[in-house]
Amino acid sequence: MALEITQLNGYFGAEISGVDMANVDDSTRDELRKAWLDHKVLVLRDQQVSIEEHIAFGRLFGDLEEHPFTEGIEGYPEIVKLEAGGDSGKRFVAAGWHSDVTWRSEPSMGSILRGRVVPEVGGDTCFADATAAYERMPQDLKDLVDDAVAVHDYARVFASRVSAEEQEATREKYPPQRHPVVRTHPETGARGIYTNIGFTSHIEGMSDEESTRTLRRLERQIMDPSVQIRVSWRPDTFVMWDNRAVQHAATTDFFPAHRVMERVTVIGDRPY
Repeated sequence: MALEITQLNGYFGAEISGVDMANVDDSTRDELRKAWLDHKVLVLRDQQVSIEEHIAFGRLFGDLEEHPFTEGIEGYPEIVKLEAGGDSGKRFVAAGWHSDVTWRSEPSMGSILRGRVVPEVGGDTCFADATAAYERMPQDLKDLVDDAVAVHDYARVFASRVSAEEQEATREKYPPQRHPVVRTHPETGARGIYTNIGFTSHIEGMSDEESTRTLRRLERQIMDPSVQIRVSWRPDTFVMWDNRAVQHAATTDFFPAHRVMERVTVIGDRPY
């Protein structure tokens, strides 16, 4: 059965129907991969699959990473569990615009997120097309960053999750990484903004003041509503996005309701 693709806006994003994530043959996988490259963000509704099937679906697109700093599910190291609100006592939501794990030497290719417990209202996830954001940049900003390199550091977000005894070993295992400010997509050749306020510490060759100012300008490009889509969750909705092409941010408008998401992340390659 051919995929049914409904675009979400004129730039990127699509809702996909005609797919059972628990039973994907090679032909359907290839169609999905092409749609993923074409649309960057895919939304699949009403997918009643097990944790094992979620993991198996992710592996159709590559090896899956294990995140060293986030909560998981016992017995399933590939799953990242994102929980907040309700009786959990947790209030952290990844509300800042970012691409996942840019602090790795080989950041993720893509993420596949499931809505497990979804608030009746709020708790949406917003996505920004990093290529459209780059293309709309004023020329002076392009000239400033086209060949620039930025440093990404896990400790800016996750340092508090590492014990004092483990700090040195963790820093040795995950040293700061140098990535281009404007990344070239390895499959499409498109260029897009690849910095974020969360993980990016600075742009090399700039003063602290100029680096901070430039990072803020880049973030404002990503925050332009005209290059964004907003996905509302329902239970058993899955969203898969290309971390090389988009950035995302969750909304924090659902408290005190409970929100639980589960994610697998496909390993990528070194940005250039």
